Amino acid sequence: QVQLVESGGGLVQAGDSLRLACAASGRTFGRNTMGWFRQAPGKEREFVAARTWSGTLTSYADSVKGRFTISRDNAKNTVYLQMNSLKPEDTAVYYCAAGRVAGPSVYGSDYSYWGQGTQVTVSS
Repeated sequence: QVQLVESGGGLVQAGDSLRLACAASGRTFGRNTMGWFRQAPGKEREFVAARTWSGTLTSYADSVKGRFTISRDNAKNTVYLQMNSLKPEDTAVYYCAAGRVAGPSVYGSDYSYWGQGTQVTVSS
């Protein structure tokens, strides 16, 4: 079992930066691919970024490439999402997820564990 708790969301202006953190508990954290997804009001959940347990493979949604960076600290059981140059269209609830999948999967169905989410609001 892996429990995930996100933090770091908030209200910012366009162009600002935020760093989300996801603290994981459970002794299998280090073997999980970690991902970030988001869901805006009235829209389906969408993939944002993922990083394998070894940290060597990553994937990003086209909409965030070059602006967002996913990183993880296995010693601290924490995964981060650094978000720069934020845009109003980045406004959403951001969810952390963990899954025993080999690669940095973009599919939510590959992730078994989910956090409760943290709200990110970007004003124009």
